[in-house]
Amino acid sequence: MLKVENLSKSFGQKKVLDNISFQVDKGDIAIITGPSGVGKTTLIRCLSSLEEYDSGNIEITERREEKEHPVGMVFQSFNLFPHLSALENITFPLIKVKKYSQKDAKDKGEALLNSLGLEGLEESYEFQLSGGQKQRVAIARALAMDPEYLCFDEPTSALDSELRDSVGEILKEIAGRGTGVIVITHDRVFAEKFATKLYELGAELKRVR
Repeated sequence: MLKVENLSKSFGQKKVLDNISFQVDKGDIAIITGPSGVGKTTLIRCLSSLEEYDSGNIEITERREEKEHPVGMVFQSFNLFPHLSALENITFPLIKVKKYSQKDAKDKGEALLNSLGLEGLEESYEFQLSGGQKQRVAIARALAMDPEYLCFDEPTSALDSELRDSVGEILKEIAGRGTGVIVITHDRVFAEKFATKLYELGAELKRVR
């Protein structure tokens, strides 16, 4: 379980998060909606250790193994390395951070790309991929690090309804592996369709479902 208690974060005099509390179990798809500027991105950046918070607590219980970053992140802009192929985007952090051999990293990367419908695109570069394909490479790269929880920043922005549903099915597949999924989005229709836990962030965080 990922448990957030009384999380607060300010930028200068502006309080962005004010005593936020919620919990996400492994296998959940927790989706947080809310208007721009209420702190949704700040919240998941705090969860994934990309942003320091001022007070409160983030605790992960019943971890599979002790590791530095149990919460992964798929960015809205994907943040792929443009000078690396799709496969290299996955193998590079496996080799550098997790100390995989070249062969083991390649085997894992290819398996993840295949599982996300990207077979045959291993040697493609960012400029050769569609928006949906870039997103799936970014998801594969995040999954390669074996996170216990995976955060998504606006995963359906600029996607048509068919692609939005395909993202939802990928989230369900990830959750089905026992990984907790946390999504922030403006897309209320998507949120209603795929959330197992639905929250709305405003002045406070409210559970909707």
